[in-house]
This record gives sequence, structure tokens and C-alpha cells, in this order.
Amino acid sequence: MPRTRNLLTDSLYHNLLDNLYEGVYIVDNDRKIIYWNEAAEKMTGYSRSDVIGRHCWDNIFMHIDNDGNALCHNQCPLETAMREEKNREAELFFHHREGHQVPVIVRIAPIFDNNGAVVGAAEIFSDNYSNQDLTRKLRELERMALLDPLTKLGNRRYGEMNLTNKLRELKRYGWSFGVLFIDIDRFKDVNDMYGHDVGDKVLRLIAATINNGLRSSDVVSRWGGEEFVAFVANVDEEKLSHVAEKLRMLVERSTVVLSGNDTHITISIGVTLARKKDSAHGIIKRADSLMYAAKKAGRNRVMA
Repeated sequence: MPRTRNLLTDSLYHNLLDNLYEGVYIVDNDRKIIYWNEAAEKMTGYSRSDVIGRHCWDNIFMHIDNDGNALCHNQCPLETAMREEKNREAELFFHHREGHQVPVIVRIAPIFDNNGAVVGAAEIFSDNYSNQDLTRKLRELERMALLDPLTKLGNRRYGEMNLTNKLRELKRYGWSFGVLFIDIDRFKDVNDMYGHDVGDKVLRLIAATINNGLRSSDVVSRWGGEEFVAFVANVDEEKLSHVAEKLRMLVERSTVVLSGNDTHITISIGVTLARKKDSAHGIIKRADSLMYAAKKAGRNRVMA
């Protein structure tokens, strides 16, 4: 009997896997999911009944890399691990059931039967950011009344405080940073057609995807309405544009269910590096103007 089946029928292993903090799933040699632990349910939003018996390439996770390449059909790390009979590790994004993108580190090991033939693989995945750091940051923002209650990002006051500090650091120490002014495309149409409850869902989706796409050293806040501002540390123009394009791509790959259909929401981003002579008002105005230029150029794009 293949080891994948033995593993699933052994209650000791079953209980052990279900009590891990990391998400775990196991596939057979056709990449059909035969095991899905409780942490995987919590991290992805998909229950066991949603995924057991389906193939991992059935547009469940829609894994993409940092450049936006879809991996489930042509560059799947799990399939590669099985084919090469070697363990693999990768940093990816998966598509949460609620629609936003989540960064994860995946570790994959092929599973062999008693004759040494590959009969499946196990994948372990964990959040690619510190939950403790995130929880600590949220508590601190709540204490200081700097948290936007809807999106769980810092509010505009929080963003303005960070901007003031970063401009001071730039002028005193030369520490570079960039500003991304982000606006959801056609957000008024969503509110008008589907109501504010759906609009709130879209705001939460976009906020989570943007936050997950940035480094822990970067800061994003809800600036107002459907606008977000991100401050990206230690970048030049090329790196800043790459970060903006990554966020645009991640949001475009996210989905929200509208009238029973998966709908893609897009964003337009104005991108600018801070200059030593900039005021807080001046740099925000410049980034805002570039965002509107992106809108005029057709939306769903980055303008620097």
C-alpha cells in the first residue's frame, strides 16, 4: 500500500498534522488532494470539504511568484519536486478564499512507496511574515487611535506621522524612501451597483493584498475613501517602480464575488521618490497627480 494512504489512516500522524501551526496538504501522484489539515483551513479559508478530491491545479490556490507568473500549470514546485524526486522550497503567494493574496513559504517533499516510486507529495506552507509582529503593531495602533477599523491598516493620521518621520530621516541621514499613492479603479461603480457592504469587502481585500505585498519595513495606511498611501524604505526609482508594479499585479490577480461571479478589481498607482526639499504636502500632491495620470492613461497601471 502506498505510504500516502498509510499516513492518512494512522491516527497518530493524523492528529500530529492537525495540531501543527503550519498548513499541510498531501496529494497523490496525479496531484489530487487527499489530506488537508486544520491550519490549512484557517490560513486559506478553504475547508476540507472544499478541497479533498480536487486537484491542486483546479484554480484553488492560484499560486503566483513575485513577478506574477502563474505556477499551477507550468511551473508548479510541487510537480517539480515529484518529477525530480527532490525536496523543494519556494516563496509564493496564494489566493485566499476571500479574494486577497497571501505570501507564504512552501516546503515540499515527495512521498515514496516501499519500492522507491513516487506516489505523491506533501506540502507545508507558513505565512511569510511574523504574526507576532503584526499583532503587536495592531495593538499599538489601537492604543494610539491610529487604526482604521475597517481595513485594519493605519489611518491617515498614522500615515502622516510616518511621512513626517521619513522626511526628517531623509534630510538628516539621507535615508531614501518612495511614496505610492494608490486608488481603487471604478470603486464608485461598485458601491452604486452592489451597495456599501460589498464596497467594504473590496476595501478589506485590497488593503490585505497591499499590506501582504510589502516588506515589514514599509508602511501603508488608508488615506481616505478608496485611497491608500504606502511609504517604501531604502529604494531607488527602479526598485520603487518594481514594488508598485508588484502590488498592481497582486491586486489584479485577486478576486471578489459580485453577483455570483469572480470579479477582478484593479488599482492605479502614482509613484515618486522623496526629495530632500520635499514637504509632506508637496510629495503627496506629486504622487496623487501621478496616480490621476495613471487613471487617464487607462487605469490598472503604474505612473512614475
